[in-house]
Amino acid sequence: MTKKNNAVPKKKTSEKNFEESLNRLEEIVNDMENADPDLDKALQLFTEGVELVRFCSSKLSDAKKKVEILIKESGTIKKEQFTNNN
Repeated sequence: MTKKNNAVPKKKTSEKNFEESLNRLEEIVNDMENADPDLDKALQLFTEGVELVRFCSSKLSDAKKKVEILIKESGTIKKEQFTNNN
C-alpha cells in the first residue's frame, strides 16, 4: 500500500505573495527611517521598495476586478464605499 503525499507543494522562492511583500515593504520603510543607511544601501532599498509597491498595487487591482466580476455574476451590481473597520 502506497502512502499518498497530501503536503502542499512549496512555492518557488521567486514567487511572492501579497502578505510577504507587504511585510518586506514595512521592513524597508523601517530600515530607511531608523537605520540611516548609506547612499548605495538606501538606493537598493528604495528600488526594492518601488518593486514591492508595484507588485502589491497590482495584486490589489486584480483582487478588486475579481470582486467586481463576482458581484456582477451574482446578478446584483451595487457599488459601495469600502471601509476597513480595523
